[in-house]
Amino acid sequence: MRLHWKRNQANLTAYNLHDQTKQNSLNTDQIFTSSPQSLSSSSAAAADSTPEYSPSTLGHPLASTLFQLVERGELFMMFWRMTGLSTASPVETILDKEDFTLEELLQEDEIIQECKALNSRLINFLRERPQVEQLIRYIVEEEGPEDAEMRPFRLPFIACEIFTCEVDVLLKTLVEGDELLNLLFSFVEPNRSHSALLAGYFSKVVVCLLSRKTVPLMQYIQVHREIIKKMIDLIGITSIMEVLVRLIGADEHIYTNCADAMRWFEDTDVADLIVDKFNSSDSPEVHANAAEILCAITRYAPPGLVTKISSPSFIGNLFRNALDESRPRSVLVNSLAVCISLLDPKRLTIGIYPAYNRQLTPTSGVTSNPEVVEGMLEILGPLLELLNVSSEGTVLPTTYGKLQPPLGKHRLKIVEFVSILLPVGGEAAENKLMQLGAVNLILDLFFKYPYNNFLHHFVEDIVIACLESKNGSLVKHILGDCNLIEKILDAEKHSTLTSDSDKPTVAVDGRPPSKIGNMGHLTRISNKIVHLGSTNGDIQTILQGNNEWVEWQSNVLSRRNAMENVYQWACGRPSSLRDRTRDTDDDDYQNRDFDVAALANNLSVAFRYGVYSNDMEEVLLQYYYLCLSFLYYKVPVMNQQQTD
Repeated sequence: MRLHWKRNQANLTAYNLHDQTKQNSLNTDQIFTSSPQSLSSSSAAAADSTPEYSPSTLGHPLASTLFQLVERGELFMMFWRMTGLSTASPVETILDKEDFTLEELLQEDEIIQECKALNSRLINFLRERPQVEQLIRYIVEEEGPEDAEMRPFRLPFIACEIFTCEVDVLLKTLVEGDELLNLLFSFVEPNRSHSALLAGYFSKVVVCLLSRKTVPLMQYIQVHREIIKKMIDLIGITSIMEVLVRLIGADEHIYTNCADAMRWFEDTDVADLIVDKFNSSDSPEVHANAAEILCAITRYAPPGLVTKISSPSFIGNLFRNALDESRPRSVLVNSLAVCISLLDPKRLTIGIYPAYNRQLTPTSGVTSNPEVVEGMLEILGPLLELLNVSSEGTVLPTTYGKLQPPLGKHRLKIVEFVSILLPVGGEAAENKLMQLGAVNLILDLFFKYPYNNFLHHFVEDIVIACLESKNGSLVKHILGDCNLIEKILDAEKHSTLTSDSDKPTVAVDGRPPSKIGNMGHLTRISNKIVHLGSTNGDIQTILQGNNEWVEWQSNVLSRRNAMENVYQWACGRPSSLRDRTRDTDDDDYQNRDFDVAALANNLSVAFRYGVYSNDMEEVLLQYYYLCLSFLYYKVPVMNQQQTD
C-alpha cells in the first residue's frame, strides 16, 4: 500500500514540477547547471562538514523540490512511470474515459490493489452513493440469469473486498443514513434466499463496520432490534453466527473500545432466543453454532449477559429437552459444552476479558460460582444414567476388533463435564459425585474402552483431582470404594485385549489380541499415587497394606520409569535445561534453552560407533559443527543468566 501511495504522490509531484519548469521556460538539464561561484562555495561547504550537494549549492530554485523527492525515494518511483518504461494502470485508463460503468471497473484485476493504494480518482468515484448502493446489491442479492457467468462469484467478491479495504470515506457513506444499512441487512430477511457464499461476504462487511464504525452501526441496530432476532433465526449459517458473536459483544477488542455503545445488549433477551434453538431445531449445525455463541458469551461478553446465562434457571432451560431420548444427541453434547465453558477454570482465573492466545494452566483451588454449580448438580443424576452401556445394541467394527456399543460423543462429553466440575465445584460437587457413584462408573468406562485416548485423558484428570482433594473422604472413596489399586493391578495382569463377547471392546477373531492402549495413563496415575503417598499418610497406609502393590511398584513400576526416562537416553530426544516436567503443549518454543552440549555429545557418540552411513555423515557433521557454533555463542549467555 505504501509503495502505491508513494507512486501516486510521485506522479502528482512530477506533474507539478513539469508545470513549473514549463512556466519558467527551462530545460530539465538546466536545473543542475551551476556557476563557478556555486562550485567553489560547495567546496567550502564540504570543508565545513556540510553535504557536497544541497539546494543552496545548485543553480536553480527547483533543485529544492528535486532534493525532497530524492530524500523520500519518490524520484525513483517517477522513473518507472516515464513513458516507455511502464504501462498505465488499466483502472486509470477506464477512469480517463468520459463514460464508464461500475462493472467495467470491477472487471479489472487491479481494482483492489488501487483501492488499497488509495487511488484518489477511484476512491472519489466509489464513494458516491449510487456506487456504494450497487456494491451492496452485489453482496446481498442473488445473481440473475443475464449475468450468470460473472455475477455469482466475481462481482460479490470484488464488492466485498472493496469494503474490507477499510477506506474510511466508503464506510462513512455506508453508515451515513439508514437507507444503505437497511439494504445491507435486508440479507437476513426471512423471505430471502441465504446462500453460504453471500453470507460470507455479508459477514465480512458487517464485521468491518463493527471494527471501523462501531458506534453508528450499533446505534442503528439498537433502533432496529428485530435484526438480532432475524440473525438468530439464521444461526445455522456459520458466517451469521460469527457476526452475532461480535454484535453481542463477545469480542475483546470491540467491547473494550466501545463499551458504552454495546452495553444495551445486557437488557435484551438475546441469550434466551439463542437457547430456544436447542429446543426448536433438529439441525446439528444450529445446535453447534448456538453453543459457540453461548461459549463466547461466557468468555468475553458483558458481565450482565454472563450473569444471566450462569443462573440456575437458565441452565435448567438449557437442559429442558437435552435429556429427552427423542431429541438429537447434538442437543446434549452442545448443552454440555456451554456448561463446561461456564465452569472452565481458565476463565475463572483470568476474569471476564482474557487476552487472546494466552497460554494458561488451570489454577488449583479455584472454585466456581455456587449458583452455577447448584444448577448443574440438579441434572447430574440423569446425565450419569446415560453412561450405562449395557442396554445399547449398536456394534462398530474397528481394526483391532469391535465396539458393542461405541462410547459415543455424548458419553465422552459427560465424562469431560465431570472432569471440569470436580476440581472447581467444591465440596458440594464432591459429595454429590460420591453419592451417585460417578467416579466408580467412569473408572469402569476407562477399562472397558482401552483404546479411547480422549476418555483416558479425562479420567486421568478426574483421578488426580480426587487424589489431590483436601476432602479425605474423597481420597478414601477412590482408593477404597472404587478399588483403584486393584483395578490397576488387574489391568497389568491382563494387558491384552480379550475376546469375551460380553465386554464392550472385543478382539478381532483369527488374529493375536492387541495390547491394551491405556497402559501409559495407568503408569502416570500410578506414579501420581506414589508421589502423593509420600506426603499423605492415608494414601501411604493404603499402599503399604497391599503387598501385591508394594511388590509391583518395586519390580515393575520402578523399572518402567527408568526405561521410559528419555532424559537418560544416550541419544534421541534433546533434553531441556529447565522445566523438564512441563507439558509440551504449554511450552513456548522460542523461550526454551536446549542442552546443546548434550546434542553435540550424542552426535559424537553416534559417529564413534558408526551409527550413520557414509552418505549421512557429511550432513550430520555439518549439523555437529552447527551445534558447536551455537554452543560457543549460547553458553556465555546461559552462564550470565545463571549468574544474574
